[in-house]
Amino acid sequence: MQNELVSVIIPNWNGAKTIGRCLESVFRQTYPHLEVIVADNASSDTSVELIEKNFPRVILVKNKENKGFPGGNNSAFKVARGEYYMMLNNDTEMEPNCIEKCVRTINENSRYGSCATKLLLDQHRDTVDAAGIAVYEDGLSIGRGRMEKTDRFNQKQEVFYPSDGACLYRKAMIDDIGLYDEDFFCYAEEADMGWRAQLRGWKSIYEPAAVVYHCHSASTGTYSPFKAFLVERNRLWVAFKCFPLPLLLAGPFYTLARYFYQSYGALSGKGAAGEFAKQFSRTRLIGILIKVYISFFGSLPALFRKRKEIQKRKLISDKEITEIFKKYRLSAREIALKE
Repeated sequence: MQNELVSVIIPNWNGAKTIGRCLESVFRQTYPHLEVIVADNASSDTSVELIEKNFPRVILVKNKENKGFPGGNNSAFKVARGEYYMMLNNDTEMEPNCIEKCVRTINENSRYGSCATKLLLDQHRDTVDAAGIAVYEDGLSIGRGRMEKTDRFNQKQEVFYPSDGACLYRKAMIDDIGLYDEDFFCYAEEADMGWRAQLRGWKSIYEPAAVVYHCHSASTGTYSPFKAFLVERNRLWVAFKCFPLPLLLAGPFYTLARYFYQSYGALSGKGAAGEFAKQFSRTRLIGILIKVYISFFGSLPALFRKRKEIQKRKLISDKEITEIFKKYRLSAREIALKE
């Protein structure tokens, strides 16, 4: 399997400060058969000039507008020739054997559609950013092991889905489940793909020896109203598109439980809600939630069409979906206390 082509796909928007280091780590890889594609989302900085000058082997897709993370990736998929897609944020750096480890591991089972890396925080390299992603019953997802010490995540095992900040996809899986949903723009797009993959019977494997370092939220900021809005709205979209009706009806109760713990976090200064409240007012949080639900209800006609198509192609039972949550979920309290 070492002879199959891997297409390295990097979406970029104003990443001049980080993408050079990212690409240098790509060209240091021990895996020999690579093509490298950067999908630029109409950057206004010097990203494109930097790539053209210093990395002539890169296939540069120049989008005329900012298509977001999903749209950028999709534009790269359309020109990629590989049997695998190595997905990378523009603010990541791979260890030299990362792709080789991922290719070897994903081929241990033909139903492994994706391979999750050990994604570590760049400035705290003993701390996990994501070792795959974990899920919650209202559609929210979060990096598995986020902010925990790396030595707790040294075991190869199946996970719900990778963080697409750094992971390997099998082309056959993408051909089966379809491209990213570009309406997400950014955040939760990998959870959406993860559910579509699970519903079609695909599995994901975590490879702890494939190590990547990540400057977390370098493009959008760690805590911002923009990010808070998209994370909360997009998790509603994930649930509506992919969850069975009984779980969809129960979702608001799970959300209330999560809001309870997040309200505590905002008041006590703990977790992401607490950090947001330190930078912005609690009133701002309430305003974002109102905006989220207005946007969600306005998008229902399109969501109904998407849900119909996804549910029609589902290959697993509702009981198997329940088992997925038993294996890969986080509790409301755990989510609220993650930063």
